[in-house]
Amino acid sequence: MWLPILGVLTVTVIRDADARRSETPGGVMTTFASPTQGGAARSFWRVDARPGAAGPVHDFDREQIWSWVAGTATVELGGERFAVAAGDTVVMPARTPRRVLAGPDAGYTALVTAPAGARASTPEGGDAGVPPWIV
Repeated sequence: MWLPILGVLTVTVIRDADARRSETPGGVMTTFASPTQGGAARSFWRVDARPGAAGPVHDFDREQIWSWVAGTATVELGGERFAVAAGDTVVMPARTPRRVLAGPDAGYTALVTAPAGARASTPEGGDAGVPPWIV
């Protein structure tokens, strides 16, 4: 919903019922804002990962910021491993191979942001496109 403020600025309000949900074998991504969801310059989404889920090894051409709000995970990033839990934030640099593995007991919930149009790539460098939660 677009709301004009003082006739100059336009604010976008995206209601919970309008959030876009994308499901993968590892969990659900809920898009709160993106270019196609509110016309945002950045994409902002929540990841709800199932217990024990292992994301694929992949990369992005743009920085991502992940902040955990519940559960635990292991982040493999640039050849290192980091144990993370609620309250932790990881800045994932562009062009750095990554993988996120959910904790075995409860999985995790994380809030993530990246510039609009961030493109994923495979470990071999193939273009995997822009994921639906970033579009």
